[in-house]
Order: sequence, then C-alpha cells, then structure tokens
Amino acid sequence: MKIACLPGDGIGPEIMAEARRVLEALDLPGLTLFEGDVGGSAYKKHGHPLPPETLDMTKAADAVLFGAVGDPDCDNLERHLRPEQAILGLRSELGLFANLRPATMFPGLEGLSGLRPEIAGQIDLLIVRELNGDVYFGEKGSRVLEDGRRQGYDIMSYAEDEVRRIAHAGFRAAQGRAKEGRKGKLCSVDKANVLETSQLWRDVVIETHAEYPDVELTHMYVDNAAMQLVRAPGQFDVIVTGNLFGDILSDQASMCVGSIGLLASASLGERQTDYGTFGLYEPIHGSAPDIAGTGKANPMAMILSLAMLLRHSLGLEDQAVRIEAAVSKALEDGVRGGDLGGSARTTEVGDAVLARL
Repeated sequence: MKIACLPGDGIGPEIMAEARRVLEALDLPGLTLFEGDVGGSAYKKHGHPLPPETLDMTKAADAVLFGAVGDPDCDNLERHLRPEQAILGLRSELGLFANLRPATMFPGLEGLSGLRPEIAGQIDLLIVRELNGDVYFGEKGSRVLEDGRRQGYDIMSYAEDEVRRIAHAGFRAAQGRAKEGRKGKLCSVDKANVLETSQLWRDVVIETHAEYPDVELTHMYVDNAAMQLVRAPGQFDVIVTGNLFGDILSDQASMCVGSIGLLASASLGERQTDYGTFGLYEPIHGSAPDIAGTGKANPMAMILSLAMLLRHSLGLEDQAVRIEAAVSKALEDGVRGGDLGGSARTTEVGDAVLARL
C-alpha cells in the first residue's frame, strides 16, 4: 500500500506530522509513505505549485494525504502559479470529481456551535460536492467593454454525464447505512428556478434516481438550503450539489458543528486500486499562515481525513473506526485546541488521540 503525503504550506506540515504519527501507530503491514512538495513551498523550490515529480508520485500511489496550500508571499503571482492551483490541478489530473465532506456534532461540543445546543446536536450529514465543473473550471476572463467599463466573467456549465456521475456518488453515499450510518435520504441542491445549468442538474438527478428506489430524493434551492442548515440541520442526511454551492455550504456546515478544524474530506474518482477507490484526503480548512509554527493548529481534521483514507482507499474500516473513536473520546475528555476555546497545542492534541487509540 502506497500513500503520497503532501504537507504543503502554513500549518500543513504540522498537522501532517500528527496524522503520520497516528498512521505509524497502527503499524500496518506493507505500507510505504512518500512525501512531496506542493503549493507555495513547491513554487519556491521548483518554480511551480504542482511539480511534475509530485504529480507522478500521486499517480503511482493508492491514495494521497494532503495538508493545505496558501502562502501570502505568492499572492501577487500569476494565477496559474499561485499555491491554490496545486489542489485544483490534482483534482483535474487525477480525475477526482466527488468530494465527500461529513459534518457531525461531536458529543460535548454543542455549546461551541453558533446554533442552539438542541439544534446543533442534530447535525449528522454528508455533503457530496462535484469537483471538476462549474465556474471553477469553466471559461473565464476579463475585458474592457466598448463604453470603457471593465468586466470579468466565469462561465458556469455542466454536461449531463458530469451530473450523472456525481448523482450516482450521492445516491451510493445515501445507501451507506451499515458502515457510515446514513439514513437513505438524498437532498439535491441547485438553483433551478433561475439557472439553466441547475435545471439540467435537477433533470439528470431525477433520471438517475430511477436506479436507486431505496433512496428518498428531495430537491432544495441553494439559498433555502443555507437557511435550513441553521434552522433545522437534522433534516439532512446526504446533500449532493455542484462545485460552487458545495464549497459554500460545506464551510457553513463546519461552523455549525463548532469549528472548521474538525472537518475532514475525501475527493474520489472512478479509478480503483487493489484496495479500494483512489482518492485524495484533506482537512477542509486552509493553511492558516497567521498561526503557522506557533503550535496552535488543530490536527483533528487532518487525522479524521486519514480515517477516511483508510476507509475508502485502503478498505480498512476497522482502523478508520478506531481513529474516529479516539478523536471523539479525546474531545469528550476535554482536549481542546485554540479553535475550540482550549489551550492544547498541536502535538498535545496528537498525543491525546494516540493515547486513546
């Protein structure tokens, strides 16, 4: 089993170190780890945020564990050389079109949510976000109009096959009752009342639903979905949506559970390895350069991303559950980083998870 580890920028190396400690504690036979440069640190060393040797390493691996990218020193570079292009490039080059972002309220953290505790305690949902289309990958540019006004544009578009494959991912996720505790309910989020792209999205999701009669399908406009996430989040089981809407809603969901430092993610494609589905796993937070090197970063989302890697790409469900249980127990016992109002340092959080593992 081969895992490519890409620490990246800012707090990336610090949280990656804690995830690797947990992985090494499992003592899995036949596991090899490789480490590569990515993001701003890669640009400074190689002149590009995603060097060819790093891309080759990921293609040869069974899974990728990714830290974070983002470096203020690179803000004035041309867009294609900025650190963030590394993750976009990996998603595209590796064919990763389905982003799974679970949001669950850990027992004892209800008071840290911006929602009332009795509402926050209901949260147990999964957002399935399409990754390879929408405005992020559509035609984009800027120009000066005939009257002298400047104009920027980004084209939102989806082809039906792109919608159908993410719809399948959403329906399959909603069927995951046994292993991942889902309830068999899928809510498709769009803006079909005003966007032709969303109308196609809705039509294709409805067509695909015929193959999953055991899943309950509902539809919701994105503005209403954002409201419902804070009004009654317990109504959601699995949400499937496009790239732009999914980016926003998953960050909103993270604050509903108390901290973005607790949310992991998996980016999956169609490629199968000898052990499972090839994927890239990362916390949904950024590189947080303002606290890099201070020991204040919370590594729990990175460690939970490792659990998702073991589950989806290596087929090691028991080990994934062990890690998730260790994180949950550490939180229940009061282990808190700064993002959760505590004082535990990055390595101390890692120590606490390892002790409970």
